[in-house]
Amino acid sequence: MLDETLLDAPEALARADRRGLLRAAAEAGARVRTAARHAAEAGIADLRPDGRPRTVLVAGPGTAAVGVADLVGTLAGAAAPVIRLRPTGVAPAAGALRWELPGWAGSLDLLLIPTTDGAEPGLALLAQQAYRRGVTVVAVAPQRSPLAESVVAARGLVVPLAIAPHAMYDEEILAASTASLWALFTPLLALLDRVGLLTAPPEALERVADRLDRTAERCGPAVATYDNPAKTLAAELADSLPLIWTEGETAGPIGRRFAAVLAELAGLPALAAELPEALPSHGVLLAGDYAAGADPDDFFRDRVDEPQALHARVVLLRDRPAGGLTAAPAARELALSHDTPISELEPTLDAGDGNENGMGNGGAGEGPDNATGTERGGNGTAGSDEAATLEALAELLAVTDFAAVYLSLASAVDAAGITGATEPPTRASDRPTTGADSDSDTDVATGTGTGTDAGTDADSDSHGGS
Repeated sequence: MLDETLLDAPEALARADRRGLLRAAAEAGARVRTAARHAAEAGIADLRPDGRPRTVLVAGPGTAAVGVADLVGTLAGAAAPVIRLRPTGVAPAAGALRWELPGWAGSLDLLLIPTTDGAEPGLALLAQQAYRRGVTVVAVAPQRSPLAESVVAARGLVVPLAIAPHAMYDEEILAASTASLWALFTPLLALLDRVGLLTAPPEALERVADRLDRTAERCGPAVATYDNPAKTLAAELADSLPLIWTEGETAGPIGRRFAAVLAELAGLPALAAELPEALPSHGVLLAGDYAAGADPDDFFRDRVDEPQALHARVVLLRDRPAGGLTAAPAARELALSHDTPISELEPTLDAGDGNENGMGNGGAGEGPDNATGTERGGNGTAGSDEAATLEALAELLAVTDFAAVYLSLASAVDAAGITGATEPPTRASDRPTTGADSDSDTDVATGTGTGTDAGTDADSDSHGGS
């Protein structure tokens, strides 16, 4: 059960966040800047490739690595096939996992190895196998890790992982956080830009970092639930079975990652599917045991002693505002015909700074008029389609990750025993302001913006001792 009073108590949230999840989510923009700098220092900007790779292979453990492979396949799959190498083993432990190259892999192919650990023997063996086959290897891994040494020995390229020194190094949490996703994904964006598989110049990555910073300000713990899209979405998904219906080229991997992070951080099962196929595949759930009115005796249920049964809730996630050819009206009609509530999430039309509150027409809510969006308006600069796609992707990833974190912190398990969890919500007049100064550090208790100082900290940790 979700403790909604905890959502509007920043100090209590900070005490409940023993694993540093909120700070990790808020640092995503700084992590992009640091990772981009690491990529440039590793020599990616100076690469002069002879041509595009025939196939891109991606291998790595954990939620972040799986998300990276999914995103790379979506963004670069039109230029070259992207194949994720799935691990085998008797356990999910690092020492038990093994990866194998396809029999046809050779000198025309590119192997990407993103990992937040770097101590997996299976990945080191994979790098050696790639060297024997003539496959080019690029890894994003912690500096001085066993994998980094193996890749260097295999004449590959290693980009040091951007890790904030103040963060508690917990491999399970690090692999699931938004910051870890961008620490792994950003150097690969720069690399794939150089080899011609997609367009992600340094200025586009800087705009992505800025968008992540602005989203972190809107979704910070000091922002009240009614004005915070991530808190609103978390409150709506509590005690429900989220059916995440995605529409758009990049919305698919975002929805699949959201479902994975909800399960990993908040312990909430969720199903993700792409429209329009989601309508027939999930339609039976809206009419079965998970339907809103499936239990007629729910009215007489003891709200204290008897747990509430999970009921389906549709999350309509689009990577572009509604318009043109869309299955969104059919999705709304199907859900509402079964009395199933809907939450809608979409990015904005542009990447401008917009209004100070950062809200479009409301938080995640029921019906098409309550789509969760970022700020409307802006600076009038359209930018490239590729940069706009990356910014929209970044915003949706940040909002969904913040929502999963709030669900985790405000759940009955995480909130238990936290002193002050039932403190009254902070009034708007008492709430600290959230500036967009790029030189400010992230403050979890107040929800202030993240900036280049956090990135500098991550950089000093990754290069320390070298």
